[in-house]
Amino acid sequence: MAKTRTDPEEFSRPLRRVLVGLLVLFLLGLFLLWRIDSPRVERLRAAMIDRFLPSFEWALVPVTKATDMLDQFQSYASLYEQNQELRRELQQMKAWKEAALQLEQQNARLLDLNQVRLDPKLTHVTGQVLADSGSPFRQSVLINVGSRDGILDGWATMDGIGLVGRISGVGERTSRVILLTDTNSRIPVTVQPSGQKAILSGDNSQLPPLDFLEDPDEVRPGDRVVSSGDGGMFPSGILVGQVVMGTDRRLRVTLSADYQRLEFLRVLRSHELQPITDAGALIAPPVLPAGPDTSDALNTEAVPARGTLPEAEPNADASSETDGGDG
Repeated sequence: MAKTRTDPEEFSRPLRRVLVGLLVLFLLGLFLLWRIDSPRVERLRAAMIDRFLPSFEWALVPVTKATDMLDQFQSYASLYEQNQELRRELQQMKAWKEAALQLEQQNARLLDLNQVRLDPKLTHVTGQVLADSGSPFRQSVLINVGSRDGILDGWATMDGIGLVGRISGVGERTSRVILLTDTNSRIPVTVQPSGQKAILSGDNSQLPPLDFLEDPDEVRPGDRVVSSGDGGMFPSGILVGQVVMGTDRRLRVTLSADYQRLEFLRVLRSHELQPITDAGALIAPPVLPAGPDTSDALNTEAVPARGTLPEAEPNADASSETDGGDG
């Protein structure tokens, strides 16, 4: 009797059907479990999530690594750009340092050649800016130093950078400072590097104009403006600001002092100038020293000695003889 041979496909087909059916039932049960609103089921869902979800972290490893590499590359590129910028700034600073050292050496040589003697008495008094109580001046402030501190009218005041104004009115404990922007302010200045002299006139604006320029064509926007010291009003060389072109096509000055933050002012002590009383010594030629007096000798020769008669002049003798002949 022959044996019947069974095909393996006859066993695997029913098995696949059974497994697919079980998977469908499992998924359906999981769906229904997830839809049940119950505290116990909620705890069961949380436990299942805590148990099986961490096992999928391995799938996120490539994405996490790629993201970290991208962030590191961007950070490296940013650091590289910052490093290049710092290198450029360092080169510029080295150039500025070299220029500053050369200027310092040149200044020291010039001071030595000219035998410049710096005045050790040129000191300052620092005062705090107080609230302004009102004055005839529109641009003025009060400081808490006065006559008890040796403050005098006309002394220059400045902040940590540039000139601010001058003292106008001194009390025992306070002083009033007229700012450079006030209409009553007029100070002599010098425009560098051209050396042009001018008057900085306040007009109640933040950009006071330059008046009475010797040659306006020599002045350019961006030139440095310092006090000239003419008339002994201010010490020379105090920084005032820079030249700008105003909207009215006038040359104006943007002040270096920060007028929005005037908290402390430095009052520069100035020395009284010695008055010049002998103007002739400056403009007249020098007078030669007087020699010996010869007037007495000349008079002695002209006057005859005592007891002798002066000789008759020839004209007188001739006229007498002519008169006798006629008689």
